[in-house]
Amino acid sequence: MAELTKEQQTELEAAAFRRLVGHLRERTDVQNIDLMNLAGFCRNCLSNWYRDAAEASGVELSKAESREIIYGMPYEEWRAKHQTEASPEKQAAFEENRPKEH
Repeated sequence: MAELTKEQQTELEAAAFRRLVGHLRERTDVQNIDLMNLAGFCRNCLSNWYRDAAEASGVELSKAESREIIYGMPYEEWRAKHQTEASPEKQAAFEENRPKEH
């Protein structure tokens, strides 16, 4: 394995993060509940983690601001354009597998 400097590691992690966010923005067909049920996280989790990291660095970021960064638009706009009603089965699966901290 190549030896990376801390700066290189941070740059590569940031690039991978940007690619993940871009992928999630393109895959509007994949609903957050599907992500939660399959992977245990969703776009909202990612925006919360982003906000947590900002706050740990002394940067104040609102929930709405962090969601807009991840969704690429205001959250309510994304919901109106792309969110569909979750089936009772998906809702039940979510309740059964819901993370303790979301």
